[in-house]
Amino acid sequence: MSRRPRRSRGFTLMEILLVLAILVVLGSMVGVGYVKIQQNAMKNSARAQLTLLEDAVKTYMIDVGSPPAALDYLITSPPDLANPLKWQGPYLDKNTLPQDPWNQAYQYEIVDPANAKFRIWSNGPDMQPGSSDDIMTTL
Repeated sequence: MSRRPRRSRGFTLMEILLVLAILVVLGSMVGVGYVKIQQNAMKNSARAQLTLLEDAVKTYMIDVGSPPAALDYLITSPPDLANPLKWQGPYLDKNTLPQDPWNQAYQYEIVDPANAKFRIWSNGPDMQPGSSDDIMTTL
């Protein structure tokens, strides 16, 4: 009685599909986690830049005595300054204002000129003003 050698079997179609399904599920879980981490990093970056801008505005206020009319005056001296010698800028290391992580300009307004209250904010990931994802300084 002669025996034929056994042939090794390959994977069945069902086994291959099962492995592919598992890989797709794992890949999607990793992808969702990565997007969430990236969004948090961008929000943290915006908060750090807001703190930098807020500190620059406060330094400007110490030198000049009032908040700047626009963030641009942290880089260049305002043309209508009563005493131009008080301006000791530029108040930022770079010669340009930073953009938020979504490549939008930071917004700025003087809320209470009598008490030198101001706020700086980013419109956040949706880039729409006044929405719940806006990132701003505290008054």
